[in-house]
Amino acid sequence: MLIIPAIDLLGGKAVRLSQGAEETAVVYDKDPLRVATEFEKAGAKWIHVVNLDGAFGRPGMNDTVITQFIQYLSIPIELGGGIRTLDRIEFWLERGVGRVIVGSLAVKEPDLIAKAIRKHGNESIIVGLDIRDGKVAISGWQENTSIHYLDLARQMKSMDLKRVIVTDIATDGMLSGPRLENMIDIAKKTRLKVIASGGVSKPKDLDPIAKAEKQGIEGIIIGRAIYEKKLSLKRAITKYPQPEMEKD
Repeated sequence: MLIIPAIDLLGGKAVRLSQGAEETAVVYDKDPLRVATEFEKAGAKWIHVVNLDGAFGRPGMNDTVITQFIQYLSIPIELGGGIRTLDRIEFWLERGVGRVIVGSLAVKEPDLIAKAIRKHGNESIIVGLDIRDGKVAISGWQENTSIHYLDLARQMKSMDLKRVIVTDIATDGMLSGPRLENMIDIAKKTRLKVIASGGVSKPKDLDPIAKAEKQGIEGIIIGRAIYEKKLSLKRAITKYPQPEMEKD
């Protein structure tokens, strides 16, 4: 089971939100590169980076910080948040981002996802499925759609997508424990690899995720629990040895 620590960027700082609401932002560190370096030292194989400014319509912000991650870390990052054009996908892949995460684009311009996969391979593109009440939410969770999460997952699988990150919005940043039902549903019915996100609050929360690995759950993204020291990243990684992830 891959354990991926998260860094959410807002105004150049590492923050966490509750259920994606910008007004709930809590600054955890003014030096995101220091945080990323600590994650690397703890044994992380990947770091999950979200450009919240990008998700809220300010895509150019945090470019300097993200570039520092690429330059100074020896492990790759996966990057999401406001990446809503093919140009922006290529901008980051060409600069060394390991995987680009797209969400709104999968709903609004799915043909561009197919084009990006053809050009860059399916290890480089991840679709973020953000679920609220069984339906997909986009635009930084500010816009609800009528699209059922399985319908979008199946459409993406048909385009040779390999991997999705599934967030249960109701649990994100709430430390209420992860809900795996929808995630296992996607993995079983589409054969997509699923990275779970949202809700981890304590070490015990990792046990059901590890057990679900055989059902297609590849890993878990953890943010707030690490920052608030409810969970030790290093101890979690020691308990659950990390697989070597392929990267083009």
